Amino acid sequence: MSEDSGTPPRLVRRLIGHDAAWNEVADAWASGRFAHAWMISGPRGIGKASFAYLLAKAILTAPPVEAGGLFGPAAPRPLARDLDLAHPALPRIESGAHPDLIAVEIGWTDDKMTKRRTEIVVDDVRAVAAFLSKTPAEGGWRVVVVDAADEMNRSAANALLKSLEEPPKRSVLLLVAHNPGSLLPTIRSRCRRLTLAPLGEAEMTEGLAGLLPEEGAERRARLARMADGSLGEALMLARGDGDALAAEIAALLRAWPRLELAAVSAFAARVAADEERYRLCARLLPGWVAATLRRGAGAPAMGGAEGAALAVPLEQWVEVWEKVSDLFRRAEAVNLDRRHVVLAAFHALVSPAATLP
Repeated sequence: MSEDSGTPPRLVRRLIGHDAAWNEVADAWASGRFAHAWMISGPRGIGKASFAYLLAKAILTAPPVEAGGLFGPAAPRPLARDLDLAHPALPRIESGAHPDLIAVEIGWTDDKMTKRRTEIVVDDVRAVAAFLSKTPAEGGWRVVVVDAADEMNRSAANALLKSLEEPPKRSVLLLVAHNPGSLLPTIRSRCRRLTLAPLGEAEMTEGLAGLLPEEGAERRARLARMADGSLGEALMLARGDGDALAAEIAALLRAWPRLELAAVSAFAARVAADEERYRLCARLLPGWVAATLRRGAGAPAMGGAEGAALAVPLEQWVEVWEKVSDLFRRAEAVNLDRRHVVLAAFHALVSPAATLP
C-alpha cells in the first residue's frame, strides 16, 4: 500500500510492487551481511513506510538461525515477504506493543495529543539509544523505524546519528526518507540506500481496484495517470475530486502563457475557502510544472501553447517549480492569505513567458 493508502503503514501485511527492492534486502539478509541501517527513499505515496514496516515484521517474525554444524554456522532463514499471518508477534507489532520494535515519528505538542508538531524533535529520538542498549527481549533482532527521517530537525538528526555510528549487533534502523538530500551527509553515509521506484501501470491498476472498488475503471485509470505511480497520491486525488480540480486548472492554463485574470481570481477565491481543495491545489500546481519538466520543457501536460513552451529553457522551468513549491511551503509556515498564494502561484507559472522573444 502506501503512506496515504488509508491503512496505516504499521498495519499493512501485503505490499504492492517493489519486487526489486525486496529482493535486494532479502539477498542481503541471506548473505549474513545485512546492513545495520537502510535509507528507504522515493517519491511520496509509493509505499516507503509500508515497506519499512513489512520489512520490520519479516525480521521480527523470521525463524531463528539454526545451530551450526560441521561446516560452521548455518545461513539465516530466508526473509519472507509473505508473512505468516498466524504468527503471534504480528498483533503486538501492529499495536506498538512488541518490545523489540520502536517507531520514531512526529510527536504531539501536548499531553492530550490534540495537535502534532511540524517536525521530529530530539525528545522523539532520545528513546532510540536506550532501546538499542538493551538485549533483544525475544532473542532475535531490534528494529527502529523512522518515518520520516527528513522530518527530523537538526538536534534530532544529531541524536540519531549517535545510534548510527555504533549500532549493536542484531539491530537495524529503517529510515524512510522522501528527500534524502536534505539529511545530514553523515547520516546518509552510514545507511545503505534503497530507492523505491514509482509503481508501474499494472501495479497501479491492481492497487486502485482494491482501494477504490466503487469507482469505475475509467476514473481509476485517469487517477492512475495523474498520480504518476503513487497509490497515495491517487487516493488523495480521488477523495478530494482532484481529477476535477486538475481539469479546472488545465482549463485556466490552456491558453498559456496568457491568463484570464477574472477566471483565475474566482478560482483562487473558491480554492482558498476550502481546506482540502487548497491542499490539493498546492500539490497540483507544482505537479503541472513537474509534468512540463518530464516532457523536456515541451508543452505543459495540462494544456498550453506548445511552441512557446518549447522555447523556454529547461532550467527556467526548474526555477519555476522550486518557486511554486516553496511558495506553498512558506505560506503554510507563516499563515499567508491563501487566495493571494494561489494567485501568486499562477503568475509564477506564466513568468517564463516574459523571456520569450
